Amino acid sequence: MSEFLVSLFGERLVNSEKAEVDVQSLGAKLSLVGLFFGCSLNAPCKQFNGSLCEFYTRFKKACEHKDKLEIVFISSDQDQKHWQDFLQEMPWPALPFKDRHKKMKLWNKYKVTSIPSLVFVDASTGKVVCRNGLLVVRDDPKGLEFPWGPKPFAEVVAGPLLRNNRQTADGTSLEGHYVGVYFSAHWCPPCRSLTRVLVESYQTVKEAGQKFEIVFVSADRSEESFKQYFSEMPWLAVPYLDEGRRSRLNRLYGIQGIPTLILLDTEGHMISRQGRVEVLNDPECRLFPWHPRPVLELSESNAVQLHEGPCLVLFVDAEEEGELEPAKELIQPIAEKIMAKYKAKEEEMPLLFFVAGEDDMSDSLRDYTNLPEAAPLLTILDMSARAKYVRDVEEITPAEVEQFVNDFLAEKLKPEPI
Repeated sequence: MSEFLVSLFGERLVNSEKAEVDVQSLGAKLSLVGLFFGCSLNAPCKQFNGSLCEFYTRFKKACEHKDKLEIVFISSDQDQKHWQDFLQEMPWPALPFKDRHKKMKLWNKYKVTSIPSLVFVDASTGKVVCRNGLLVVRDDPKGLEFPWGPKPFAEVVAGPLLRNNRQTADGTSLEGHYVGVYFSAHWCPPCRSLTRVLVESYQTVKEAGQKFEIVFVSADRSEESFKQYFSEMPWLAVPYLDEGRRSRLNRLYGIQGIPTLILLDTEGHMISRQGRVEVLNDPECRLFPWHPRPVLELSESNAVQLHEGPCLVLFVDAEEEGELEPAKELIQPIAEKIMAKYKAKEEEMPLLFFVAGEDDMSDSLRDYTNLPEAAPLLTILDMSARAKYVRDVEEITPAEVEQFVNDFLAEKLKPEPI
């Protein structure tokens, strides 16, 4: 366990008294680590920190599992004094301010896209136990449900579900179906846009004879707004007043923003977190049930994924439909190998793979990241770290791509700033 934590944090953390904390000595009984991602200048982070301090103090005093949990602060502060002042308010240790590289690795590894964020991970393996710790602090203030591990979807969704014709169904009616768990709200313009497309996709899939259902999990601010929005939907919904079940579903899938469409197979196992992208990219639903593809063609609808972690992007000189196929075939084997490796470890992909042709989206991305105009051009872009890695060679071969990827994953490449 200690060896893994050292690989995650390094040998030393620091505490509010400016003293070093030996990672090896965090405790042999430790089974769960909460990674608190935040910033001193962010008002929601400051507010959540107060709640987390109360939760942590109560847990350490009264919970029978008090020795099994530790929290580590991972800051995005740019000013050391602001960071130090914020750390004074915390009874747990933090990554050293200057260790920016390890901070960035953790942000990418755990796909943190907003703050505050609290991710609970297994202390011996680093696997995510619960992605949405903010809801744990709110919903389980006494820590009675420790260690907050994921429960089967069927167990969490169990109970009555609504249809907009005032009829109800039971969660057991989802058995044997592919399921989309749709987190959305009427006040959110991108949600309403996606809902219009999703209604058509839902009907197309159902008309093709597929066993497919969607469950709406509302983030609306009133029951009236929920009812108005749900009246546009032909699928099921968790009752708005069942806040506990809605919260447990948010916690189960670590929802950090809306709209989010989680896709599940007929056994309730996750197919993809990127249902939104899949639906928008496949209006005719030819790829249903939308299993992840190793390589994507860069488009306006999937460009949001460039901000979710490091991405390999192969830029090629292609303007017409179909001209990107040779580029996809070139990088597909290494993408499939990486996907299989991390799926076997039950971990998320450390790198997404794209090909990009000659269009406005590619031009904007090149301009934003200050890339050369060369084509083909092999790059890895890490937007959150504002870093890029460029392999500008005359001929890009599968061996060249694999070496580039392996060097990146082994941290052998030197980043250039974006």
